Amino acid sequence: MVSNDSAISKTQAVIACALIIAGTVLGLAGIDLVLPAVPSLPAIFDTDTATAQLVLALYVAGSSLGLLVFGSLAAHIGRRRLFIGSLATFAALSALATYADSIEMLIIVRLFQGAAASGAAVLAPGLIRSLFSELGSIRAIAAMGSIESLTPGLAPILGAWLFSAYDWTASFWITAILCAVLCSMMLLRPKMLPSIGTKTTDTKGSYSALFKNSTYLRYALSHGFVLGGLLVFVFTVPAVIVQTMGGTIDDFILMQIVGVSSFIIVSNFAGHFVKWFGVERVIMAGTVIAVLGSIGLLTYALIGRNDPTDLKLLFWLLNVGLGIRGGPGFVRALTAAGGDDDRGSALIILFITLTTALGTAAIAPFIPHGLIALTIAIILMELFALALMVFIAPIKVTDHNQLPT
Repeated sequence: MVSNDSAISKTQAVIACALIIAGTVLGLAGIDLVLPAVPSLPAIFDTDTATAQLVLALYVAGSSLGLLVFGSLAAHIGRRRLFIGSLATFAALSALATYADSIEMLIIVRLFQGAAASGAAVLAPGLIRSLFSELGSIRAIAAMGSIESLTPGLAPILGAWLFSAYDWTASFWITAILCAVLCSMMLLRPKMLPSIGTKTTDTKGSYSALFKNSTYLRYALSHGFVLGGLLVFVFTVPAVIVQTMGGTIDDFILMQIVGVSSFIIVSNFAGHFVKWFGVERVIMAGTVIAVLGSIGLLTYALIGRNDPTDLKLLFWLLNVGLGIRGGPGFVRALTAAGGDDDRGSALIILFITLTTALGTAAIAPFIPHGLIALTIAIILMELFALALMVFIAPIKVTDHNQLPT
């Protein structure tokens, strides 16, 4: 357990980690909580559907820009202050959104709100690595991934209830209040969060240096393609199920329940796997399992059974692959970044976002071709991740409490 401040207890570290994870979840919920109200925004603001969709699109655009900005700022301002500042800004912008009297004003606020929300996502991994050993970091980041995986499923349910019980502003008020509470807790006990960043982070780091770092790219890009492939499948398969498999959205929901459950269970064993087999073997095994999962889906598509109820029996393997390698791969990528955790984290998240967006856009015209077209795209993404692991030899990386490779 490491921190720039005086040593803190394990209990304090766990509490700090919980606060950090809560901050990232609130940022993720910035889309899913608002989602149920979006179809009603055209009537509320006397606008059209396309303009109302910008409430979501501009949030994502702001998040993408914020990733790079926060990754650079952390080296100069410090993670602790920047993390608290990003949450406070997100809270203020959430409250401001409730006073929007036009769709244009709401869209502009959402752009900056998305940028503020990305701060927690960028800074959280570095803060967690400063609280724990590498093995502890793997376990904590795996737990964070498990909790975050529930957000897209649970947040829209809460958002729908808030919208029906109150109005479209309710989801913004809830995020504003919860973020304000988190900020207050951190300000009351500021030394609970490590202050690494201002003095100890390498301020000479840069994004260009990371792009020249083959070991970092090996872990970061392979992580982006494994997770991106899974997300492209999740974003595209509902249309495939309904349009080409004769199923309903209920088939997709059941598939997701099985997949997310598999991911949560396996990811929380990732730390044990690393302790038993070493980081490198675990990351490679997870990548191979993800490839096998995509091969299984393609094989099923080629057989031609085309029953959407079968997807719950097939999709879980992709989730298991990600669960095994997700935490270890992310932590090892940050270790390879040589202390530039915040830029390293920002690029990983940006890789995931771009891979998912481009993959989803590329497969969209081929949806009428059904599961075969989708699974071919997924297997290519997973194979690219495996190729990165196989053909780029990692340079030895060191970290506190180094684990066997």
